[in-house]
Amino acid sequence: MVTLVSNDNKKFEVPKDVAYKSVLIKNMVEDIGDENAEIPLPRAQASVLEKVIDYCTYHKDDPPLPAPVQKTQDDQPDRIRRTTDIIEWDYNFMNLENPVIFEIMLLANYLDIVPLFELTCKTVANKIKGKSPEQLREIFGIENDFTPEQLDEIRRENEWAEDP
Repeated sequence: MVTLVSNDNKKFEVPKDVAYKSVLIKNMVEDIGDENAEIPLPRAQASVLEKVIDYCTYHKDDPPLPAPVQKTQDDQPDRIRRTTDIIEWDYNFMNLENPVIFEIMLLANYLDIVPLFELTCKTVANKIKGKSPEQLREIFGIENDFTPEQLDEIRRENEWAEDP
């Protein structure tokens, strides 16, 4: 077991095979040399860390990810990763409010849990696919601070990018 400590001092006893889904945690345990030591995670809020542990627990027996995509001679990727390649459990797991998804994304990146990071990226990509700028502002909570005149100017300058 590995003890993970969140930034709000909540302790999580996690089996090693679950904790080691995180490259950072695995390296920290190896560097410390004491498997019984508590691993402080100052960037991990307990509620988000709990979700990450749930994900790692479900996926603990998954094989490692294949090597990064290699380019062929004609500069095309050997393997295409699609945003629709999401298993049902992962899809249901990511059925969360946007701020929680973003927090999981940040923590997965910090902990170096590549499959979870990729899942959060795919989830966000699916949420924004085909959305208008106004819808994207609403999704991400971005205030439109352009005046109508500035918006008209931007549209004129970028007419070439409009769909026919």
